[in-house]
Amino acid sequence: MEKYAIQNDFNEKLRKWLLDARRVVIAGIGSSIRKDDFIGVGIVKKLRGKVSRSVHLIECEMSPENFLEPIIHFKPTHILLVNAAQLGLEPGSSRLIELNRISWPAVLTHALTHQIFREFLTEATGAKVALLAVQPKDTSFGEGFTKELEGTVERLSSFLSRVLP
Repeated sequence: MEKYAIQNDFNEKLRKWLLDARRVVIAGIGSSIRKDDFIGVGIVKKLRGKVSRSVHLIECEMSPENFLEPIIHFKPTHILLVNAAQLGLEPGSSRLIELNRISWPAVLTHALTHQIFREFLTEATGAKVALLAVQPKDTSFGEGFTKELEGTVERLSSFLSRVLP
């Protein structure tokens, strides 16, 4: 029962964050050779063909800084970065962390690079920036998601496709 209450809270928080969104960038971050770490890109791939032209999907993999120009050119009102993070939760659990006023959580790999990336995007676009952080189960070398994260890709991409502009 508690798991569903937490999920409903997450869904409501994400829905509220997107309430005034007109143009949204979804940037998937993660390594294709580290199993569940690829969750951000997996969600972006699953959203292809299911969102409007008001949503720009980017598969950043491990180098989100390489996509600054297309993000800025799109003129987003909202930027959602999707990445695996060690949250200390059950695998597949997700949290929305608004980043305009706080530092990146220390649970992310390459947190300093991502913090500079976020600060630059906020300054350059004026967009609201948030992190959709997902608890991985296994980030060892290999390809493909664990069973738990396969379900998370489906659940989050389905929800996002319904709430995005």
